[in-house]
Amino acid sequence: MRPPRLRPVDLAREHGLSTQAVRNYEEASILPPADRTAHGYRVYGQRHVLALRAFVALVPAHGHATAAAVLRAVHRDDVDAALGLLDASHAELSADRATLEAVDAAVRDPGVHDPAPAAASAIGPLARRLGVHPATVRAWERAGIVTPRRDPRTGYRVYSAVDVRDAHLAHQLRRGGYPLERIAVVVARVRAAGGVAALEATLDDWHARLRRRGLAMLGAAAALHTYLVTPVIDGEPGRHLDR
Repeated sequence: MRPPRLRPVDLAREHGLSTQAVRNYEEASILPPADRTAHGYRVYGQRHVLALRAFVALVPAHGHATAAAVLRAVHRDDVDAALGLLDASHAELSADRATLEAVDAAVRDPGVHDPAPAAASAIGPLARRLGVHPATVRAWERAGIVTPRRDPRTGYRVYSAVDVRDAHLAHQLRRGGYPLERIAVVVARVRAAGGVAALEATLDDWHARLRRRGLAMLGAAAALHTYLVTPVIDGEPGRHLDR
């Protein structure tokens, strides 16, 4: 039986996308190349359906950039690279959970203090530790999130152990989509280890975000696995991961 011939609109409709988005995904190697009719029209098949389902599932779990990189790696037959990207994203989620637990303990129980924070740091090492540009750390300073002192001899910024902790917290909250002004409020409350009631909604929302992302990762893994191991897609052999 001849496999179905699908148009861009057929793929787009399932996910509420535009047909141009589907074309863009193909051009970006997020989808495998489409066949063409004699008149040059794109023709998609079941492998494109599964690839798009995998990408759409990966985005809320790992972010658009990582999702795109994973599919590109798959389409150049570098499954190990794709799995490495997913491993890094899972590790990031685990780190976010650890940070949330520390903040949660600090603000919900005034008698609980953060684990021993890291030593004082200059702006360069601190930025490298967090994987951000020094300009980002300076923006946090302008927002009142970190308050470094100046070395009296050199004039350079020196971030205390508390600043290092607060910078790490700011980094996690920014990744969660929180604006700087809201982060400044959270950090101020953490410093004071008070105002629990004001922070409960923020912390509950953060817990919910991580939970949603973790569940999305499960769905994304299933969708990507289906794409990778389906034995026959449009008459082509599937990718055998046990080779």
